[in-house]
Amino acid sequence: MWPSIALLAFVTLQRLVELPIAQANTRRLLAAGGHEVGAAHYPYIIALHAAWLSALWWLAPGRSIDIPFLALFALIEAARIWVLRTLGPRWTTRIIVVPSEQLVATGPYRFVSHPNYLVVIGEIAVLPLVFGLWQVALIFSLLNAAVLTIRIRAENHALGR
Repeated sequence: MWPSIALLAFVTLQRLVELPIAQANTRRLLAAGGHEVGAAHYPYIIALHAAWLSALWWLAPGRSIDIPFLALFALIEAARIWVLRTLGPRWTTRIIVVPSEQLVATGPYRFVSHPNYLVVIGEIAVLPLVFGLWQVALIFSLLNAAVLTIRIRAENHALGR
């Protein structure tokens, strides 16, 4: 039971550590003349992620861990770190546009426009699969696709893409 709980605790702690960082970065970007775009859909993103983690805490403890999916999840987490390090103080969970700033074009952004969303897509799909919960992976991947469709449209529009 403890390996599944340890993994869930790691992911939960990761999110709890990231939230104040995102909030501080948001405040800094707004103070630098930025403005938020797509705020109306933000509560749905929060609800989705909270429900996803809650479902995993409810269903995963005590389940065996699939090592190949765990390895894939570790790679996704490495990509998460790469994205966060690339964005640095510009990383936030909201869409904040600072007119005087240039788009980031280094790190994973050299290859794709929205690497952070690819990471989130991977996390939401793969972590449930680590525990053999394919139904959770499917349901939350579909919900995430709906929310990300709205979010990416809003972000691309705000960035003039």
